[in-house]
Amino acid sequence: MSDYIEGYKGPWEVVLGLEVHAQVISKSKLFSAAATDFGAEPNSQVSFVDAGFPGMLPVINEFCVEQAVKTGLGLHAQINLRSVFDRKNYFYADLPAGYQISQYLRPVVGKGRIVIDLPDGRSRDVGITRLHLEQDAGKSLHDQHPTRTYVDLNRSGVALMEIVSEPDMRSAEEAAAYLRKLRSILRYLGTCDGNMDEGSMRCDVNVSVRRPGGELGTRCEIKNVNSIRFVHQAIEYEARRQIEILEGGGAISQETRLFDSGRGITRTMRSKEEAHDYRYFPDPDLLPLDLDPAWVERIKATLPELPDPKKVRFIKDYGISAYDAGVLVADRETAAFYEEVARGRDAKLAANWLISELFGALNKADRDISRSPVTAGDLGGLVDLIADGTISGRIAKDVFAEMVASGRPASEIVERKGLRQVTDTGAIAGAIDQVIAQHADKVAEYRAGKEKLFGFFIGQTMKATAGKANPALLNDLLKKKLSGPS
Repeated sequence: MSDYIEGYKGPWEVVLGLEVHAQVISKSKLFSAAATDFGAEPNSQVSFVDAGFPGMLPVINEFCVEQAVKTGLGLHAQINLRSVFDRKNYFYADLPAGYQISQYLRPVVGKGRIVIDLPDGRSRDVGITRLHLEQDAGKSLHDQHPTRTYVDLNRSGVALMEIVSEPDMRSAEEAAAYLRKLRSILRYLGTCDGNMDEGSMRCDVNVSVRRPGGELGTRCEIKNVNSIRFVHQAIEYEARRQIEILEGGGAISQETRLFDSGRGITRTMRSKEEAHDYRYFPDPDLLPLDLDPAWVERIKATLPELPDPKKVRFIKDYGISAYDAGVLVADRETAAFYEEVARGRDAKLAANWLISELFGALNKADRDISRSPVTAGDLGGLVDLIADGTISGRIAKDVFAEMVASGRPASEIVERKGLRQVTDTGAIAGAIDQVIAQHADKVAEYRAGKEKLFGFFIGQTMKATAGKANPALLNDLLKKKLSGPS
């Protein structure tokens, strides 16, 4: 798999860095006690601090700091025991104070890394530059009135973790894999729900192109992309746009762009600001944040098993493939569901049924694993019936379909419908004799060398036994019968 894009005048390398804004899971905001519930009535969750009233002083939310530290530990990152909050000065109508409290030179979390798994089986380390805490701005609503913009300050002051990657990614596929892995880690940790459709995880994409091995090109930043699919599309379009400009003899302007998801293009938003444009300075109302090393260690001791070590354990303990393990550990609830199904059973068979059948049913119903119509215990019961030969794999698919529709356990469906597998050698042999007698011409063709007809006889015998014949017994008996005298 090549990391290069072919232009008219040779190959180009795409260089990508992502800035992810992840909303901290907390009941109150970063510097006030106002609530953070999603979907509340506009301007119903706003304190005087959030509204920028004169004389209102911010008070740090310790739990939000703990969530940031926990995230840093989950990203194998350096935890800075002293960090500083700064004022980032700019004007938006939905930024009441005229500045954002953020962190700049001294963030709470320093360098870390994420291992991403790619579709072709490769893995790659992506460096984390920093994670800093900052407050969110409000929200401007442009579609409520033909000539006016409305402002909702419910998000104003909500705690965000801005997680900045190194420019280590080289394709849209790698960027998508990075976002999926980061979201998985955040959800395992319980520090951000990762719901991009609700705005609790947003992504700014920095894109530049260069000749392979050459100096870094001028980058453009695509702001506030709110789905992994859109990130992929935005990168593909923006890389091509820059390549066409450069191959046409033009130059790339450093700027901030927006992604138009309806048209699948990026378009200019404004010229790109630099740090000096924001006039950062330490917030005079907030002391430097000093962390107790023992407190950090206590947080570290509470970390759950994260996706990478869980994947290694699944491969070792359950004997499943690296691909299957990666699929199963991507979501914490799915991993727990699988472990309940696999415990004491054929773990590979359990993985196959969960990934192939249950995932398919959930996708069709637009549900996640938490709303599965089939419980882990019931799926395990179905796996037991397959493993002990009570039903065949083919019948199991019909049983599973009814489990999804009715919510009943497999054993009840099998007994009620009389679906137990036929393991009586005599009964299977009788069915085979009947099929052979009905298709003497095809028996002759088979014995004359047309061995592909074996599948035909399997199908006919299965039909004669209503699909209940034990496949292994049927296979053995049929071979013996067909190899007999003409």
